[in-house]
Amino acid sequence: MEFTQEQISEIISEITNGHQGLDGLVKQGLESLMRSERSLHNSEHQDVSNGFRGRRVCHGGKVFELRVPRSRHSNFYPMLLGVLKDQEEEAQKLVSSLYCSGLTTEQVGKIYEQFYGRHYSKSQVSRLLNTARDDVSAWLGRKLENRYPILYIDATYVLTRRDDSVSNEAYYTVLGVREDRTREVLTVVNFPTESATNWKDVFQELKERGVRLVDLLVCDGLAGIENVLADTFPGADLQLCTVHLKRNIAGKVKPRDKKQVTEELRRICAPDQWEATPETAFEAFRGFIDRWQKSYPPLKRYRHDRYRFYFTYFKYEREIRGMIYTTNWIERLNRDYKRVINMRGAMPNPQAVILLMGTVAQNADIYKYPIYNFLESRLFY
Repeated sequence: MEFTQEQISEIISEITNGHQGLDGLVKQGLESLMRSERSLHNSEHQDVSNGFRGRRVCHGGKVFELRVPRSRHSNFYPMLLGVLKDQEEEAQKLVSSLYCSGLTTEQVGKIYEQFYGRHYSKSQVSRLLNTARDDVSAWLGRKLENRYPILYIDATYVLTRRDDSVSNEAYYTVLGVREDRTREVLTVVNFPTESATNWKDVFQELKERGVRLVDLLVCDGLAGIENVLADTFPGADLQLCTVHLKRNIAGKVKPRDKKQVTEELRRICAPDQWEATPETAFEAFRGFIDRWQKSYPPLKRYRHDRYRFYFTYFKYEREIRGMIYTTNWIERLNRDYKRVINMRGAMPNPQAVILLMGTVAQNADIYKYPIYNFLESRLFY
């Protein structure tokens, strides 16, 4: 059947003036192209038509419910769907990149409109982020290696909305050094607060994902972490962050003594003391406490045996002590998290925070290269 130009114009006018307007014309056009493609497919492959199936696609900033033609042999896939899929994936990648760089869903929609001439609402941007959420979730649940010579752990706090209230919630990160001397983030987990008990749950999850052996754990001075480590990874050494130790002690003395106290602690904790051992360093630290507790009695608590864990790094080769006596590596990652998150104020839910932190962790370029300073360390034998 052939139509005159006038008849074609009338049909188009009727479609565009319908309840779907121009969208209806686009939908009809897409479906017509797929039917034509199926006809060619049937003639080339001795196949026959077999009805339609529903498919939701995104095109031009809109979602269309299309009737996709099927063939009896089920081997017909319209090329048009592949083109539309590529367009949607491109939009998803752009939206994900902008959002995970610190922009809000509203700002992402405005930028998309500026460059592509189509505005995405907050809900549309959120829908396009579903793929990014799935990717981050799969990455955070991936199978892990059997052994990690070093794990760095820390929690950072983010203002998060939950049940119509906003509070600072803890987000736990585990950074691992692999046997090939590269680093990777093993997990990002949310708990309302930080505690040794919660870290035990995190460690158990790592074991379920394949981790069997950890040689050294580096963290801040969280109470009870040594017991959790002994329960989950027996035989692993514990190194508590000396930066936290020096900062806490300096905060307990008067300004006039702070410079001298800080200098003495710097000498005691200096990792380049080639002949020092954990025992001699801890004894030097106790001597320091004995001298200063006469003026500042609260310092007496630092004589407790638990403070031995601040000097574990003297067990290891001098070449790597400077890398394991602080939590600097994971603190740097925390700063990257904050750079993205702090642009937004309170986050709408924990899942949004995990998406951002997981994306930052997944793309942390500084962790993709081997640490050659570790070549002589027995940690990697």
